[in-house]
Amino acid sequence: MKVVLLAGGYGTRISEESHLKPKPMIEIGEKPIIWHIMKEYSHRGFNDFIICAGYKQYVIKEWFANYYLYNSDVNFDLTADNKMTIHNNMSEPWKVTIVDTGIDTMTGGRIKRVQKYIGDETFMVSYGDGVSDIDMNDLLRFHKGHGKIATITSVNIGQRFGTLEMDGSKITSFHEKNEEDGSRINAGYMVMEPEIFDYIKDDSTVFEKDVLERLAIDGQLMGYRYDGYWQCMDTKRERDRLEELWNSGNAPWKTWDN
Repeated sequence: MKVVLLAGGYGTRISEESHLKPKPMIEIGEKPIIWHIMKEYSHRGFNDFIICAGYKQYVIKEWFANYYLYNSDVNFDLTADNKMTIHNNMSEPWKVTIVDTGIDTMTGGRIKRVQKYIGDETFMVSYGDGVSDIDMNDLLRFHKGHGKIATITSVNIGQRFGTLEMDGSKITSFHEKNEEDGSRINAGYMVMEPEIFDYIKDDSTVFEKDVLERLAIDGQLMGYRYDGYWQCMDTKRERDRLEELWNSGNAPWKTWDN
């Protein structure tokens, strides 16, 4: 099953670093946060990734192109025609497709642009700036059990994000934040059926507003309630907190062994 990662935005709220690189490439423990997210999925058996790139997309492509150099011991023999030998190759069982989905394309438009790489099958979607210890297999079982077009993971946290109104697991509305909101929000970690593409018009489609709100109205949006660990990296303070957790050896989202 393919996992689509949204990694094309400007990351303006963490501009201290995002002026140099896309936000998903900002490092936690010397690895981009998107690497941490992919390790989460890989640990659960999902290894086929489609990255929706945009802003400074070349940074993402270059990092993956040189992945083995960044994660292996390398010997350069400058006396033998610059011969390079890779030692202790730390590879991953990943297939990674990186798609330039445009600089100013909205989130829905980015998903629409990778439709040809997904085909007519169920797929997962998440943001490239949030980590969790969620079990994606349990999420997938929930999704398959209700038969609707889309499932989003909902977490309960004091918010500056759009909030959800829920009737059990059914999402009845999806609306923008306001000062009084402190209920469940969309944490990403979503599962979609290919019918989702019928809800996306073009590059200007905002997934969280134009698509999720319509799905909720049509009774086609369900929420997987999750009360475990989840944290986005929207500000430098949040990035520093994630770095602190990683360096402590007790990062809650690290579900893999190496």
